[in-house]
Amino acid sequence: MVEMPSRATFYRLFAKLSGGIPVTGSARTRQSLANQPEGPFRYEQVAAPGELMQIDSTPLDVLVRLDEGVPGRVELCGLVDVATRTITAAVVRPTTKSVDASLLLARALTPEPMRPGWSDALRMSRSVLPHRRLLSLDERLEHAAARPVIIPETIVCDRGKAFISENFRSACRTLEINFQPCHPRSPAEKPHIERTLESVATMFCQFLPGYLGRTAEHRGRNVEDEPLWSMLEIQELLDEWLIAKWQNRPHDGLRDPGSPGRTFTPNQKYASLLESAGYVPLALTGDDYVELLPATWRAVNSYGIKISHRIYDCAGLGPFRRQPSGVARKKNLWEIHRDPYDANWIWVRNHWEGGWVPVPWKHLGTVPQPFGDLAWDHAAADLRQQGESDPTEEQIAQAVSELLIRANQGPEGGGKKRLSRRDRRVAARTKAGAKGNGPRPPKPEPVPAAADNVLSHDDEEADTQDEPVAKVIPLGVFDPFKEADKRW
Repeated sequence: MVEMPSRATFYRLFAKLSGGIPVTGSARTRQSLANQPEGPFRYEQVAAPGELMQIDSTPLDVLVRLDEGVPGRVELCGLVDVATRTITAAVVRPTTKSVDASLLLARALTPEPMRPGWSDALRMSRSVLPHRRLLSLDERLEHAAARPVIIPETIVCDRGKAFISENFRSACRTLEINFQPCHPRSPAEKPHIERTLESVATMFCQFLPGYLGRTAEHRGRNVEDEPLWSMLEIQELLDEWLIAKWQNRPHDGLRDPGSPGRTFTPNQKYASLLESAGYVPLALTGDDYVELLPATWRAVNSYGIKISHRIYDCAGLGPFRRQPSGVARKKNLWEIHRDPYDANWIWVRNHWEGGWVPVPWKHLGTVPQPFGDLAWDHAAADLRQQGESDPTEEQIAQAVSELLIRANQGPEGGGKKRLSRRDRRVAARTKAGAKGNGPRPPKPEPVPAAADNVLSHDDEEADTQDEPVAKVIPLGVFDPFKEADKRW
């Protein structure tokens, strides 16, 4: 038998053995320490805005109210500049996809416009940024808010699916950005964005209703019963907070070697580095936004293009039907870009003459609102569970339409069918994803099919103008006293 020491002696010995090792601490702390490199940290020397930027996404520590009052979690995706610590773009999405990461780059290249209700103190002309000099180079900054526009040169990201996807890599190649993924399970290789997202949680999220805390042990009770904000309202508050607070807050990592006792704000650091680095504007067109969408390769058949049991067709596909694209490495298929949050349109690249051909869905207008792959796959799975082994395109479209219509009708009552919890969540996330944040590719207007026996609107107006206008006889004003005299 080994004699146990006293309680005080035992804890004193345990403290010596566990020194530097959080044996009884949080599992998150142990995981973070295990992922740290054994050698010394490497510090990147950057001297210009955009020289090195880091991107990452994390679940937002706030419970938001989706459509129809469904509470849910969302994700925050941000892009930070290492030289100035500027958060060039941050978006809140139901789930971060490759298209969200690609359009985040487009938002970083676009000036942040002033919103209704914002204070004039948030204008770029009222900040420390050299607004007059920048306005002579970029006219888009005339009504911009005090957030710098930084063009990335190198982007560092982790191994998340949204960032290592071919779509995000293609977006970086299109914008001529150097893409550098980290090693697996190496968060220390992008510490700036990790700490920045944590600062957003501690300085912004904890003051919002529905705050969940960083872990379950820091969470309160009945958080879902609080008056929650919607996803778009959270986005509006976040955009205003970044301009009003973050860009004007002295950062400990922004110090001048000549005066190490002074800390700079991100806007002040950007204004000082602009003297040596300069500024070159980069304006994106509608075709550039289409380039940032996820790509797939399909054949153009006689009936059109089929994607996920949906058929897209229009008159502009006439020259490409049953024709090879000329891209041998892709088996002569045609490159197609599409928005996973909006299944109503696709864009086909014209490999012969250049440009894009917008193609609408064959059942465009049958569904009450834009929907994406989430609602489509959910409706198809429900039909298979109901006994439809191979549901048709019309059946899935009708199921999606019924799902969104039932979601708009509110809770059960008056003989209406009750939505399951899964159906409500899918409908809420579909609506939240369709609303979008920031710039999106332009949606062309559908061209109606021509018919010989149907007059167009212009022809009807022309025929109406040729006909003589009849004389208009106005009605008299009703007089109750005269009407009373007529009775007698």
